[in-house]
Amino acid sequence: MRSFWARLTFAQRLTIVVALGALWRYGYVIAAKWNQTLLQNDSLYYSWQAAGLTRGEFFKDIYGKLEAAEHGPLTSIVLAPVSWGAHAVDQQRLLTATLGVVTVALIGILARRIAAAAGSVNADRVGIVAAAIAAAYPNLWINDGLVMSESLGALLVVLLLLALFDLTSAYATRRTRGARAVAFGILVGLGALARSELILAILFGAVVILWWVRPWRHAAALIGVATLAMLVLIAPWLIYNQSRFDESVMLSTNDGTTLIGANCPETYYSPPALGGWSLFCVLDVQGPPGIDASTRARIQRDTALSYAKHHWSRLPLVGLARFGRMIDVFKVGNLVHQDEGEEKATWAIWSGIACWWVLAPLAALGLIKVAKRRERTVLLVPVVIVVITSFLFYGTHRLRLTMEPVVVIGAALFLCSLRTPRRRDV
Repeated sequence: MRSFWARLTFAQRLTIVVALGALWRYGYVIAAKWNQTLLQNDSLYYSWQAAGLTRGEFFKDIYGKLEAAEHGPLTSIVLAPVSWGAHAVDQQRLLTATLGVVTVALIGILARRIAAAAGSVNADRVGIVAAAIAAAYPNLWINDGLVMSESLGALLVVLLLLALFDLTSAYATRRTRGARAVAFGILVGLGALARSELILAILFGAVVILWWVRPWRHAAALIGVATLAMLVLIAPWLIYNQSRFDESVMLSTNDGTTLIGANCPETYYSPPALGGWSLFCVLDVQGPPGIDASTRARIQRDTALSYAKHHWSRLPLVGLARFGRMIDVFKVGNLVHQDEGEEKATWAIWSGIACWWVLAPLAALGLIKVAKRRERTVLLVPVVIVVITSFLFYGTHRLRLTMEPVVVIGAALFLCSLRTPRRRDV
């Protein structure tokens, strides 16, 4: 006699897993974050910008006077509808938690499709296991409830992977591929407006398309369509920035603070901060009083690049340290300290590190041994983005967020491949 669980459909099982994930996320926000004051970090920017949008103030500083583009606009735009009233911050936290709940469901769907293409594992089981891991994985839910871009970024990563998977499918027709190319380009554009590094997905996605779509002229056309869709989406923000700053600004002015914080004496020579990012280095290079954000970003960018050029012999060691930080094998205590400054609970941070140590090797085995080559190349797109950005900028859990959905799916693939098949699958 089949069990109750075995009689459920995939959609019913996934609904139960997602509901449990939602219960945990909302419970965590209410128990640990409710009425908690925002710290002096990026959450203030997103929260204030969202509240400003409700008052008709479009991307100004906290005083409502100077132009601001410290981060892309999408996160603040998404938060704006709930950024009103005395409990605006709590409402924003609940919305980011909701984005995390949706991500759990989408990871289950993507994992199921990846497993179905692989053919050697039960696709329904892989989808449910992946959703269950995503629901419980601290490195995902720890961001749900923060007023930052990570939850939205993870959601967009899974969506663009779904679009790229369909786009390169052997069963896709020219018509469906064209629609998927538009969707992929739009999703990359949305990703870039939330987290600037996601714009690299158009480049590495193009490599995947060229690899798997034939004839090549059709692949090139699809890449062109996707790129055009992306550019059309981000063009209003680019044009707006060009019209309001003294210097040219593309997606954000945050490149200056990112580069100067990662390329300075402290992060090149100080053992505790090696390969990391230093707020003190940012504060040391602010430029003359009264300059606008774009000029400050240019000064910081030029200073950082000059420092890296004059200390090029340290770059291999610094790059290795950045990579070691990204994979949680170097200066882990310093990473924990940084995460604490971003309103993450210490116990949750360490739980995420421990889970990463377990899941990352399993994910590598799943991608290598279980996933087929086409699906593997699709899933490697976020991984390559994280590796490159970590080497170029600095090692941190926030930058690694882009590849966390891939870690979950890869681990689910491998774990489900260990189960001996039965005559009747339950």
